[in-house]
Amino acid sequence: MHDIVRASLFKKIIMALFSITDAQLAYGHVALLDRASFSLDENERVGLIGRNGTGKSSLLKIIAGIQNADDGVVARQNGLRCAYVQQEPLFAPETTVLHAVAEGAGEAAAWLEEYDSLTEQLGDADEDTMVKLLDRMQVVQHELEAHDGWSLHARVQTLLSQLDLNPHTLCGALSGGLQKRVALASALVQNPEVLLLDEPTNHLDMTAIAWLEDLLKNFKGAVLFITHDRAFLNNVSTRIVELDRGQLRSYPGNFLAYQATKAQQLADEAVENAKFDKVLAQEEVWIRKGVEARRTKSTARINALVEMRAQRGARRDQVGNVKMDVSQADRSGKVIAEMELVCKSFGERVIVRDFTANIMRGDKIGLLAGNGIGKTTLLKLILGELEADSGKIKNGTNLEIAYFDQMRAGLDLEATLADTISPGSEWVEINGSKKHVVGYLNDFLFAPQRAHSPVKSLSGGERNRLFLARLFAKPANVLVLDEPTNDLDIETLELLEELLQDYNGTVFLVSHDREFLDNVVTSVIAAEPRAGDWREYVGGFYDWQRQSGLKTPVGHNEQLANAPAPKAAPVAEVVKPAPAKVKLSYKEQRELDELPTKMAALESEQAAIVAELELGDVFSKDAPRAAQIANRLTEIEAELLACLTRWEELEAKV
Repeated sequence: MHDIVRASLFKKIIMALFSITDAQLAYGHVALLDRASFSLDENERVGLIGRNGTGKSSLLKIIAGIQNADDGVVARQNGLRCAYVQQEPLFAPETTVLHAVAEGAGEAAAWLEEYDSLTEQLGDADEDTMVKLLDRMQVVQHELEAHDGWSLHARVQTLLSQLDLNPHTLCGALSGGLQKRVALASALVQNPEVLLLDEPTNHLDMTAIAWLEDLLKNFKGAVLFITHDRAFLNNVSTRIVELDRGQLRSYPGNFLAYQATKAQQLADEAVENAKFDKVLAQEEVWIRKGVEARRTKSTARINALVEMRAQRGARRDQVGNVKMDVSQADRSGKVIAEMELVCKSFGERVIVRDFTANIMRGDKIGLLAGNGIGKTTLLKLILGELEADSGKIKNGTNLEIAYFDQMRAGLDLEATLADTISPGSEWVEINGSKKHVVGYLNDFLFAPQRAHSPVKSLSGGERNRLFLARLFAKPANVLVLDEPTNDLDIETLELLEELLQDYNGTVFLVSHDREFLDNVVTSVIAAEPRAGDWREYVGGFYDWQRQSGLKTPVGHNEQLANAPAPKAAPVAEVVKPAPAKVKLSYKEQRELDELPTKMAALESEQAAIVAELELGDVFSKDAPRAAQIANRLTEIEAELLACLTRWEELEAKV
């Protein structure tokens, strides 16, 4: 039997593209990998998730062969082509985009460059030189054929076009988003069998993200990627692997399937831990009984208690959640901005054309447009930081604005964490109450001993958390958040969503995270296909998709620069044929009428179960019931999702 099991395991390892067995990796006293095992099979698309600082990027580097584990076995198929795109790509500033992309193909790129150089030299060469050049060209041609160099040029040009990259631009002049596109193109040009991506959606706009989703879904090899973009995870992944407390746990399916399974696992884990702790407490009481009772104590029972203590000490509990609270300034005026037929141009380029909107206190507005369309200009107009060329702008009173910069330019890398939050003071004042800066940093999951560490020692996700901590310590009634979700883990994202939903002030949000936008904003201001046209839509990202008929925000390629206004519609409108009306059948109409009642009943049942689980008594008093209602909670979430989907289908018909 054991031989059969070993043979089966050996066969699985051989079939996998690569595998890791009993891997260990530690920094200081923290074990990032604690005898973790993982394998990747052909055509899989695996999303790797976990808290910031748990070691996801380190694991990816081990798989890519850039870093070594402290212990364990890493096995790869012979000749496996593996391409790795790091979180923050680095290119030599003087390198052109074309060279940076072609360089990904290795030797073939060098041979192709030499072939082009020889071709140019032939035009001016004399007879003797020409003979030498032709001899060398034969060698180069042979090498190009051996390295599949003739198809390299076509692949490079195709990728440059798909990612909207100018081949002659110097990498030093590119934004973070464009550098990420160059890194993706450099990896894809290699025709890899395994693609390793660390936060591939960071700094990309939604059009590029949609293109990347389609590319990965049609990719012939296997993909392992780290991301906190829940919509991207859901659309791309065929399996989720979670790095949690040093262990790798696998969940088949996409992110929604993972959420349901994970909720059940956490409930089961809480029940088992509660049972264990109860028995341990009873044994601790027993061991402390009087001297007379000790004479009759069982040696085996004492040894069992010692072992239980060791198990409890070795248990790695989940890291606590970030505790976020915004320091709110005095309320702003009721009106944030009244705008009427506002226009703004730079030279011949129209950025805003005849824009009209009323923005009120408490509005939460998302701005949707591709990079370089004019989101920042529109924001400055709304907030009174930029004068319009024409039209009227009336700004509200008592505006206290706090900015979140996606590039974290406001962070001094040499300053300590404590000085970053509260320079020159040990205290932070949040909504009238003082808190020690070390305790405030602890709310954002920074250990007390790190309070005096320099900012440069933090990872990307930790810097984002620190920036949020500083932002929320500043009294404000208007928050301007530019890509706040970059590098944040999913738990922190969900807490930030809740905070912004409950925030009494006004929020302007620029984000490529579709789920985050949809969960936070009450309306969106989106660029329209005609250059300079902007329009406000009620609802979140997916409401905008339904109303506009567009899948991704408008970018440069989609805009018809300075095109004449459509005659049959107002300036900011896009003319569309009226959809044909469909009358629902009697059965469908009855179903539509009953759905709100059904959903209300499910939400009521959901609230009752959540309230019971939050008390915690059910886990210790009635473990079977705890498991039962946790299962029911998962079922309710699935039923609610099905109801919402069906409601949208029926509404769409009419």
